[in-house]
Amino acid sequence: MKLLSIDIETFSDIDLRKCGVYRYTDSPNFDILLFAYSIDEGPVELIDLASGEELPKEITLAILCEDIIKTAFNANFERVALMRYLSRMLKKDIYLDPSSWRCSEVQAALLGLPLHLEGVGRVLRLDAQKMSEGKSLIRYFCLPCKATAANGGRTRNLPEHAPDKWKLFKEYNIRDVEVELGIRKKIKDYQVPESEQRLYELDQRINDLGIKADMALVDEAISCDRQFTVVATEKAYGLTGLENPNSVSQLKDWLSERGVEVESLSKKNVKELVDETDGEVKEALKLRLLMAKTSVRKYEAIERAVCSDGRVHGLFQFYGANRSGRWCLAEGTPVTVKTPEGDVVDKPIEDVSLTDLVFDGDDWVHHDGVAYSGNKDVIEWDGITATPEHIVFITSKEKTSLGEAKERGLPIWKGNLKSTK
Repeated sequence: MKLLSIDIETFSDIDLRKCGVYRYTDSPNFDILLFAYSIDEGPVELIDLASGEELPKEITLAILCEDIIKTAFNANFERVALMRYLSRMLKKDIYLDPSSWRCSEVQAALLGLPLHLEGVGRVLRLDAQKMSEGKSLIRYFCLPCKATAANGGRTRNLPEHAPDKWKLFKEYNIRDVEVELGIRKKIKDYQVPESEQRLYELDQRINDLGIKADMALVDEAISCDRQFTVVATEKAYGLTGLENPNSVSQLKDWLSERGVEVESLSKKNVKELVDETDGEVKEALKLRLLMAKTSVRKYEAIERAVCSDGRVHGLFQFYGANRSGRWCLAEGTPVTVKTPEGDVVDKPIEDVSLTDLVFDGDDWVHHDGVAYSGNKDVIEWDGITATPEHIVFITSKEKTSLGEAKERGLPIWKGNLKSTK
């Protein structure tokens, strides 16, 4: 055996998208349900672990052997999941070095193809396509279910609860390996350069190591914020009488009834209104600023993602920007945004849309995505860090480069965000 192609289906009570694969597999309830594989691009075989079958010794040794290449689409998931699974099965700590793993997602990304199996298969017009039934089957078998009288109060669906669905799920698992094999065959003439493979391995080791989290600080920060928010919210309830004083529309109506018409309740606009008003309106606006603080959301993200070793892992996605090749925040990394409706929420980074506003450390601002222009030196001026040639406004109509603005001592114009809610 020289090559082992793998796809697995798993269960965990941890939300994969919100917490990442390391926290997902760190749960005591994590398990591998199905293990589909192909040896040296031969016929796909399947091991039904959830039904009591076991990994053959030959396969276990192949996974552990650094001389046998393992491949998968998004190989980080299979590698990390198998590390956890084998550590438990073999009753000792297992580390699967990334040097013997090849990620067909990275290989596809080098060619500007989508970063998901279904999309790559569709673009390459493979004969075997990813099965559309997969999403509903994953929801049924891979996620906890709500206990009801109808299901006997269970919180997890097992193979015996839906034999027909389980049979289809096994077919789905096999098909994913077939699609991955088809992708690799289709793009076999465009292998990942050795230099990029070494960078991928470095990326994996960085993510495996993670960063140490000061959980005492995290817990206290979250606790302080909750206490602070409760006090501020209770004051806002008592002052305004609103059902939800955090609601943009409700607060706008309340202000309108008191002769204050506002187009936006952005942080900047509210600060200006505080200086222009008095009495209960001024107090309500001050409370609005207090309740809108977002700094603690990053602590909450750490709390969700931290593993039992006290570290947060998997913060980077190699070749996440599949045309420029730059590193990205990993899929699922939460980004705090303000929606068009005015709600402040955490979204997985891949779900952030152009209509969402992002927080720049001072206010909610519009964004146009990121354009990669290589590695360049940056300068700081008037609260902005950017390259010297970065274009900035110095008045509502006049623009110049950041370098020139700094050289001439010109302040950066920070106009109102009129579409902010």
